Amino acid sequence: MTLSANALLTDPEALYFSYAPPGEAVLQSLSRPKGLLGIITFRTDFFRDKDGATPDRILQIPLSGRGDDLCEVWKTTQPVVAGTVGDISYRCSRDFLLGSIALTVADVPADNHHGLISPPLQSVAERAYRQIFSLLDHHGYPGLLRIWNFVPNINGVSHGLEHYRQFNMGRQEAFLAHSRLPSKQNIPAASALGSVDGPLIVYFLAARHNSVAIENPRQISAYHYPREYGPSSPTFSRAGWIDLGQQKILFISGTASIIGHQTRHEGDVAAQTRESMANIAAVIAETNRVAAGSFYDLNDFSYKVYLRQFTDLPVVRAELDLLVTPEAPVFYLQADICRADLLVEIEATAGVLHGGMA
Repeated sequence: MTLSANALLTDPEALYFSYAPPGEAVLQSLSRPKGLLGIITFRTDFFRDKDGATPDRILQIPLSGRGDDLCEVWKTTQPVVAGTVGDISYRCSRDFLLGSIALTVADVPADNHHGLISPPLQSVAERAYRQIFSLLDHHGYPGLLRIWNFVPNINGVSHGLEHYRQFNMGRQEAFLAHSRLPSKQNIPAASALGSVDGPLIVYFLAARHNSVAIENPRQISAYHYPREYGPSSPTFSRAGWIDLGQQKILFISGTASIIGHQTRHEGDVAAQTRESMANIAAVIAETNRVAAGSFYDLNDFSYKVYLRQFTDLPVVRAELDLLVTPEAPVFYLQADICRADLLVEIEATAGVLHGGMA
């Protein structure tokens, strides 16, 4: 499926996404800020204003620092305004909102659950998601399309529970509190990776319209995982598809070597990469089945690949080179994966326009 700017001339608003080197991203930020929703960098030394502050249009996520020297750039064809509500910074146009929140993980004496003490990450995750839902409800962007979560020391254990499981408990509580679980059709696509020590960071893309959740026939839906994966299941869909007229966007969640609910190919990064891509292909096939008028294949996507060990990059790159066209944008980063036995996770996006805009 090929989209072009000309194809959307009659559409009121189009969404652009690209990977760009830091210098190019800064140039776009400074020279064409009108439609800039935001820039996401995974370096902490990326860019600061003269007073030492990070501009509101740039989100810096503290990963290991190993990976391609690229940034994510999100833009739209409509004017953008910036805002701050609570701990959230956001930039929004008429149809889209890109926001981020960073909360320090600290012990609290008690939460709102009848005075019971919760693990700190559970409390912080619930607070972050409650703020996100309140912002979207208040400003009229009900469609939470895509979420990226960066959990400090994601595979670490404190208060007797793995950090990722603490995060899942808090996230699910917020979904329940805002009545966003009864209809599984609108659960957003998401990724959850480990960051270096620091705050819980969540960034998210929302819209005036809801996406449609897509599941993978090869996998049990994450929100139906058995309790062996924690007291609360992960709350995300395998993908989200949204029809914006001539622009039809598919966000595929972070995808790993899991069949049913079990990890496959432990210790074999090449096999895990192939299995991850087989799962992405299955999600694409399911989307083509249920999303009327759409057809995607593996070559239509931009990919972001997270590697637990960056020394695995040549192996993973070689596997992907066999499966997707060299023209497909691929961004490699080092990050811990949500399960300790997973070595690679891959996310993908299609239908979003690439490159610059007037």
